[in-house]
Amino acid sequence: MATDEAPNGFSPKDSNSGMNQMVTQYALDMEEISLSGNGRDNPLDRPLNRTISIPSTHLTPYRVVIIIRLIVLVFFFQYRITHPVDRAYPLWLISIICEIWFALSWILDQFPKWFPITRETYLDALAMRYDREGESSQLAPIDVFVSTVDPLKEPPLATANTVLSILAVDYPVDKVSCYVSDDGSAMLTFETLMQTAEFARKWVPFCKKYDIEPRAPEHYFSKKIDYLKDKLQPSFVKQRRIMKRAYDDFKVSINALVAKAQKIPDEGWVMQDGTPWPGNNPRDHPGMIQMFLGKNGGPDINGNELPRLFYISREKRPGFQHHKKAGAMNALVRVSAVLSNGAFLLNVDCDHYFNNSKALREAMCFLMDPNFRNRTCYVQFPQRFDGIDLHDRYANRNTVFFDINLKGQDGLQGPVYVGTGCCFNRQALYGYHPVLKEEERKTDSILKWCRGLFPTNKRETVKDKYLDEKRAHGAGADTELPLFHKEDAAEELQGFEEDEPLLVLQGGLGEKFGLSPAFIETTSRKEGGIPDSSDPASLLKEAVHVISCGYEAKTEWGKEIGWIYGSVTEDILTGFKMHARGWISVYCMPSRPAFKGSAPINLSDRLNQVLRWALGSVEILLSRHCPIWYGYGGRLRLLQRVAYINTALYPLTSLPLIAYCVLPAVCLLTGKFIVPEESYTSLLYT
Repeated sequence: MATDEAPNGFSPKDSNSGMNQMVTQYALDMEEISLSGNGRDNPLDRPLNRTISIPSTHLTPYRVVIIIRLIVLVFFFQYRITHPVDRAYPLWLISIICEIWFALSWILDQFPKWFPITRETYLDALAMRYDREGESSQLAPIDVFVSTVDPLKEPPLATANTVLSILAVDYPVDKVSCYVSDDGSAMLTFETLMQTAEFARKWVPFCKKYDIEPRAPEHYFSKKIDYLKDKLQPSFVKQRRIMKRAYDDFKVSINALVAKAQKIPDEGWVMQDGTPWPGNNPRDHPGMIQMFLGKNGGPDINGNELPRLFYISREKRPGFQHHKKAGAMNALVRVSAVLSNGAFLLNVDCDHYFNNSKALREAMCFLMDPNFRNRTCYVQFPQRFDGIDLHDRYANRNTVFFDINLKGQDGLQGPVYVGTGCCFNRQALYGYHPVLKEEERKTDSILKWCRGLFPTNKRETVKDKYLDEKRAHGAGADTELPLFHKEDAAEELQGFEEDEPLLVLQGGLGEKFGLSPAFIETTSRKEGGIPDSSDPASLLKEAVHVISCGYEAKTEWGKEIGWIYGSVTEDILTGFKMHARGWISVYCMPSRPAFKGSAPINLSDRLNQVLRWALGSVEILLSRHCPIWYGYGGRLRLLQRVAYINTALYPLTSLPLIAYCVLPAVCLLTGKFIVPEESYTSLLYT
């Protein structure tokens, strides 16, 4: 690590000599600029990130208050329990139960915040190590997912702005692929992306030439800021005016599409070439894939390549469970693996745009750090919102959760996954286990020996053996997988029936990942990417196959792989499974918020959102993934488990809260009270 001490050759002999000090400082500065590869200050050895503990002057008072309150609670319950009210025993008992629940929920909420941390990233160190100017970029490829369902509820213009901000992100264009999932098979979404791709040819070069922020045009042009600040090019004002007019025309075209979509034709939608739109029935349609931008999609107005942009609508048929958003995300995981296979995946909602064009680089400061990569399942960014009123009457900012709770969890095993603004390690989504440190390996061996004392079925034994081999090579290491040739696998698939065994592929990977040789081959590529020799036509056919409605049958998708099924809050459940395997997650809070979204602007929408979160938590609590007991003997840390238990239990607090609020009215009506008759002791404790 570099220090502030001067080398012996430059130490000033006379501390009173200002000239010597200036010469020394100059020499130090020049030494820092001309760092050698063999020196102690090798730029390639600079850290990509740093963990910063909260100052004890801030943390100690908080902990002292918590401890004092715990002591007070002990004395309070000692008095309340040992002094029952015989005249109002039922009311007293109800009050005691409610108070114990409140104390328990408070404890569950406080202790996961015991070790909060903050983190810093060093983008210049990342560029020096992986993206040097004049050299081929070594940054990892990333697939970005945008999910949408109903364009009449999720404005197409918001989706277009999100996509434009992704295409203009500050990252090598050949390393970025954007996949838009249309789970409603709406032609409006398809046509919106078509228009967006055309406008991107102008918008992306404008953003990169003048380095503007944010790169979502609606939010950039609506900002009440000095847009000339730090803009030195004399052509900027003229080009901005031209781009503003172009965006206004783009908005008019999108609004025209929305107006047209309000009335559905009796015969269904028809595409521009006169053929019926395949997704006229959103519950019964084939899978659809369309590539709008990329190597074969045409360059921008300056002749430069643009990131790839795909429209994806998975197949849906009656009688097949589609698992809503979780199923759509799993389809994107598979289709992206076949078409681009980014080593990392980032998902955003259709109304969450990139507010910081360097957000992907911020995530790579952790996911490409050798000390983090093989142990980190995802990097979570906080949610920030536009359009919140001055007083935040509906509590959309969630300041306590995003700025306090998740920081506390970051000091444990990492923040929970909150559904958007999250960059995943693809290997973690595939159900692989992290690479363990030496001390963790010893602990894992002891736990495995203890589990071996109890009988297990053959399937679990084979699975554990397979995972042990994967861990021995590193999670998702580039090892040879024994697969049939594509031609042989295709012949097997042609005669495949639902009741036939799934072991078409060697090694039993067909049971795990499904019957796609091309997809299974990508799971062994830890660094991502697809072979240059791949045939685009055959890849497209395989991509359509992996988004078919029956692909997940008899596989581990939604059970151990990808987004986990079983709750409307699939995000919490998915992150919980990864943490239970021993992965850690990271909370990244750059100075400029990475993403911004649209918050509920009325009470009805806000209540529906809160109700959905509460129902999802209760579903997890009542499922086999209940954090109270799931994963014992695994690698989920104690306080991390407490954090998940608190997440699952918090909706139930509404029941004792209602009962406790009703108690005073009942006491007034009945003339009874929940504490003994008035005395100095009762006054002290109440």
